[in-house]
Amino acid sequence: MTDAHAGPALLLRDFVNTLDIDAGADGLASPGDLAGWLAGHDLVPAGTAASDGDLGTAIDLREGLRAALLRNHRRAAGEPAAPALPPELEDALGALPLRVTLASGPHPVLRPAAEAGTAAAGLARIAAAIADASADGTWPRLKVCHEDTCLWAFLDTSKNRSRAWCNMSTCGNRTKTRAYRARRRASAAGPPAGPPAGG
Repeated sequence: MTDAHAGPALLLRDFVNTLDIDAGADGLASPGDLAGWLAGHDLVPAGTAASDGDLGTAIDLREGLRAALLRNHRRAAGEPAAPALPPELEDALGALPLRVTLASGPHPVLRPAAEAGTAAAGLARIAAAIADASADGTWPRLKVCHEDTCLWAFLDTSKNRSRAWCNMSTCGNRTKTRAYRARRRASAAGPPAGPPAGG
């Protein structure tokens, strides 16, 4: 699978990655940041304004999507299901109504029901990308890094969908090193003491 075939998935990945947990950098720190990001991804016209309410919806959508991608990761790894998705995700999706239209071609498509050229319409286009990624088969391949200090979103293009980290040389190495050190500490502590002799 090439990036050219993963448009909706890449949009979702980039949106989730507006928060770099490892670096502590938030690309959506203000309504102006949100408006600029939406315009930079051709989701709204340049100069579109965003409100504090739009920003709150965007943050809820972003963090809800991060939780959903963590569930995708755990499903692919055969781990038990992650906790329920945060209710803020459903609230955000409910605030971004979509409509089905046949006017765009032979197939039905989801379009924002919000007024065109608003931040809400841009966010609704991100919500529509969830359905688009599901339809084109890329949704289950969207994951977040297994390293809990990272949680960077990525598209798993491996054949068997087994990729666990955004980058093996950094996050994979951190996780493996931490596990190795924990095993060494446990080994150095020795086996647990048995019951006292006699009695």
